[in-house]
Amino acid sequence: MSTPVSNKIALFIDGANLYATAKTLGFDIDYKRLLKEFQGRGTLLRAFYYTAIIEDQEYSSIRPLIDWLDYNGYTVVTKATKEFIDASGRRKVKGNMDIELAVDAMELAEHIDQMVLFSGDGDFRSLVEAVQRRGVRVTVISTIASQPPMIADELRRQADVFTDLVELQSKLGRDPSERPAPRERGERSGERHGEPRHHAPQFLQRATTMAPRGAGDDFEE
Repeated sequence: MSTPVSNKIALFIDGANLYATAKTLGFDIDYKRLLKEFQGRGTLLRAFYYTAIIEDQEYSSIRPLIDWLDYNGYTVVTKATKEFIDASGRRKVKGNMDIELAVDAMELAEHIDQMVLFSGDGDFRSLVEAVQRRGVRVTVISTIASQPPMIADELRRQADVFTDLVELQSKLGRDPSERPAPRERGERSGERHGEPRHHAPQFLQRATTMAPRGAGDDFEE
């Protein structure tokens, strides 16, 4: 019988969905603080981050974020997007990571007590239900504070716990008032490449801001 002290947690972050949700709410995610927050809630076994990569000019803009996450405690799962022309002749980009996330969640289900899903995608409802049948408690993090809400109603109802991202802003958001501090210590933007990794959040903010708009889902040009 597990206790809160030995609560084993795994995070599953739908990268494009979390980026879009935070942007809608008007703040940037501090991924270092996010990791620390959930490390304080139990034994964090894995923190998966899923994103598709557009292999053109936008590739380089999200790559620094991916590299930082990979070196700082996250398990990063990526794949290249695919371009295609739909039935009406419009160019579309396909880069959905739902299957990769679902496979990892099902494989890990027997080893965890709690799954935390950062996504509002209704396609995950059946996954949440399947994981729950294996005795895992599922928390879904998205928002209903936007108009329209970023989370599908069926996913919100299926979750054991729904947490609105706006309630976590003070814990996971990057505080704009912190930005001038690095300059006072002489860490100007020109010295970015020489910064030790723990100074990465300032550099990350730029990478996140330029992340592909819909890297995790279909979108039209």
